[in-house]
Amino acid sequence: MKKVFSLLLVILLSNWAVAQITDYSIFDKKFNFYVANDLGRNGYYDQKPIAELMGTMAEEIGPEFVVATGDIHHFEGVRSVNDPLWMTNYELIYSHPELMIDWFPVLGNHEYRGNTQAVLDYTSISRRWTMPARYYTKAFEDKGTTIRIVWIDTAPMMDKYRNDSATYPDACKQDLQKQLSWIDSVLTSAKEDWIIVAGHHPIYAETSKDDSERLDMQKRLDPILRKHKVDMYICGHIHNFQHIRRPGSDIDYIVNSAGSLARKVKPTEGTVFCNPEPGFSVVSADKKELTLRMIDKKGNILHTISRKK
Repeated sequence: MKKVFSLLLVILLSNWAVAQITDYSIFDKKFNFYVANDLGRNGYYDQKPIAELMGTMAEEIGPEFVVATGDIHHFEGVRSVNDPLWMTNYELIYSHPELMIDWFPVLGNHEYRGNTQAVLDYTSISRRWTMPARYYTKAFEDKGTTIRIVWIDTAPMMDKYRNDSATYPDACKQDLQKQLSWIDSVLTSAKEDWIIVAGHHPIYAETSKDDSERLDMQKRLDPILRKHKVDMYICGHIHNFQHIRRPGSDIDYIVNSAGSLARKVKPTEGTVFCNPEPGFSVVSADKKELTLRMIDKKGNILHTISRKK
């Protein structure tokens, strides 16, 4: 039985199409933005070439901003707004002129190993780093299309981090219920065409990481997202691409791959697509369609997720 399953898996993986972008008109007349996360490795592994690819592709795509879903800094976060890691992990790596746009980040577990307040305070240092709070929301409008993105702070949602004050000193200091109530309130009043929630940790994913992480997210966050029928939940943390759909939910659960060092992955319950390549994603929207394209380090479209009105 295992051999049969393995053979079917090989066939399934081989049928996932990889499409090189040659016609950038697919992004025309759309509201486009990037998703990038799990970046900060001082330019090593694939970080620098992927950053350069993001820049050159931006010349054609014209992204409005970057949604940075955590772990911009490996491994112990930053100590202050003057930490050299801001240069070696971020400023000098994402230096292409087309990447001098707003970056809207959230905190990842690695930021929680350091000075989390410094990550927020860097907003006053960098023109493009835009982080008004640990969790926040913003609505965008373009040519009659409206999108609301809700950035959330996921580490305090998990007991694993809250109970380890030595490694993650700020996690237990955060008011979990206050944030969950805020998320519920924002989504209750949201009237935009498309609603996206962005955090660092996945709700569903295949990973060797502690199961308690996903179980806590499923218990605390997922009921709110299902209640309000958000379109996409986008996260990072796992260092590979995953697209998951679950019974009873119309949400597309998306794991965006690392922008530097990626990891192996295999299908799990609800897997629509998974891939171990590093890269980033491009989200495009108009009034009738919301699309997320997963891009590998060579500029190939590995997988496309499309929602239509």
